[in-house]
Amino acid sequence: MKSLSTKNCGISASMTLAITAKAKQLKESGVDVVSFSAGEPDFNTPEYIRTAAINRIEKGGNGYTAASGLPELKTAICAKLKRDNALDYKQENIVVSSGAKHSLFNSLQALLNPGDEVIIPSPYWVSYYELVKMADGVPVLVESDAANKFKVKTADLESAVTEKTKAIIINSPNNPTGTVYSKDELTEIGEFAVRHDLYIISDEIYEKLIYGEKHYSVAALSEAYKERTIVINGLSKAYAMTGWRIGYTASSVEIAKVMGNIQSHATSNPNTIAQYASIEALNGDQSPIEEMRKAFDERRQYMVETIKSIPAVSCVEPDGAFYVMVDISHFKGMTIEGKEVKDSVEFASVLLETSNVAVIPGIAFGADDYIRLSYATSMENIKEGLSRINNFCDKYK
Repeated sequence: MKSLSTKNCGISASMTLAITAKAKQLKESGVDVVSFSAGEPDFNTPEYIRTAAINRIEKGGNGYTAASGLPELKTAICAKLKRDNALDYKQENIVVSSGAKHSLFNSLQALLNPGDEVIIPSPYWVSYYELVKMADGVPVLVESDAANKFKVKTADLESAVTEKTKAIIINSPNNPTGTVYSKDELTEIGEFAVRHDLYIISDEIYEKLIYGEKHYSVAALSEAYKERTIVINGLSKAYAMTGWRIGYTASSVEIAKVMGNIQSHATSNPNTIAQYASIEALNGDQSPIEEMRKAFDERRQYMVETIKSIPAVSCVEPDGAFYVMVDISHFKGMTIEGKEVKDSVEFASVLLETSNVAVIPGIAFGADDYIRLSYATSMENIKEGLSRINNFCDKYK
């Protein structure tokens, strides 16, 4: 038989999903596994949103919508962007997709030609790298470090620019680090993009989960930034609606039209019932978001303080999202239970096998000296899991 697509055979599977699946398999076989791998809130979708979806199902009229989303939902998104982000958009600027990941896919497909380069600050969300490749682009990683709270420096961005550079991806609050860029830092990035005529893909999916800082959208800081920015957001994290699969973009009409055309042939409209539920989410009671944020903040503070007391590891306190990056470089090169810990993958594997704790290896995010812990799990699980990690580190330090 003829060979398969060379490009798509080169796409790597999501390492975060692979670890989560392995932990789930162990749990189902009866092993008492504490998992820190979750990338979604552990709260149920608020009742008023669930009720709106049920009512819509009973009402009927749940067939196809416009490929780029319901006009009523686009209106609700525009109102949200104005209310929360001081951004003025109209319906024609909005494309509603099947999750923020789908929105990122559409954005890169619309922007890139073969060989175009996209700057990705590292550590980075696992799918950015592969999504660029899927659009025939070239991912260019720019390293950040813990000393600067994992924020990329403009001087490092300048050194990465070539004549092929087309765009930069900014993720604030950041997965996996929890980094939140300040207004001044985003202004520097905006000026960098204007100076080199680059597009900005601004992934703001965690904007509501922020602690002690303030979220700024780079597009709101200057009209010059806005015209070259694609704002990425969605309902999954803030409203605990991960499985509902509703994301959206806000961009220039020109870019939105291209993305809408791509989506019309690839998937058509996002789930109709989920779109109606999203209208209710955006227009309705916002207090459940704050309740969830407070719970995450309590867990975050406990996790950071506890990690500080664990031997041979350290972390940078996150300001957003629901993740902590833990430095496990001390253990690299050691032999534990007959296995050489060459990298974060081996560390995660040994930790799972010896202590029944599931974590995500940092190499999935371009940071092999780290593991990622999620605090999107109960305080009970956090306490038990960190106790096991403490015992592991104390035993093998």
